[in-house]
Amino acid sequence: MSLLIRLDPAPTAAPKETRADPARLVSGDPAFRTWAQDESRGGAVRTGIWEATPGETRSIKGETFEFCHILQGVVEIAEDGGDTRTFRAGDSFVMKPGFTGLWRTIETVRKIYVVVS
Repeated sequence: MSLLIRLDPAPTAAPKETRADPARLVSGDPAFRTWAQDESRGGAVRTGIWEATPGETRSIKGETFEFCHILQGVVEIAEDGGDTRTFRAGDSFVMKPGFTGLWRTIETVRKIYVVVS
């Protein structure tokens, strides 16, 4: 097993397809596709590609740290009590543990994610 992992931004394998949790859905009917590509430390570190169609959901990180790099699309993220920020292809950001806010997908977004829980 190699300790160097290349993430495929355009995977051809079938993704895991899900919908927004009704308790977190704010507007629209976003569909999510996830291509998990690596898992380490007993599942505490997960990496892959995630895609979402337009819609708005509550984002609640709890104890999870997440790094994101946007490959395509546009999202607006409004932190509770903070500013709304726009991210598009080429942008990267981190949501730290305790983050709560609104995630609005403006144009279908695809991102690389690294989640540490």
